[in-house]
Amino acid sequence: MTGNHRYPIPRPCDGDDHRFCLGLAIDISNILTRYGYPPITDADLIYWQQRLFTTICQEKQP
Repeated sequence: MTGNHRYPIPRPCDGDDHRFCLGLAIDISNILTRYGYPPITDADLIYWQQRLFTTICQEKQP
């Protein structure tokens, strides 16, 4: 592996990214379940969405 990371990407100025949606989190949940991880339930889904967003997008710079 090299040091040329592509993630996290810059956060959109308005905070809205049309690619990031509930469906993305659900798709990832389904993949994890297929690999034998416990299903992500409603209680965990918001947590997963937040973690996913902060993994994909940089924190806003002051």
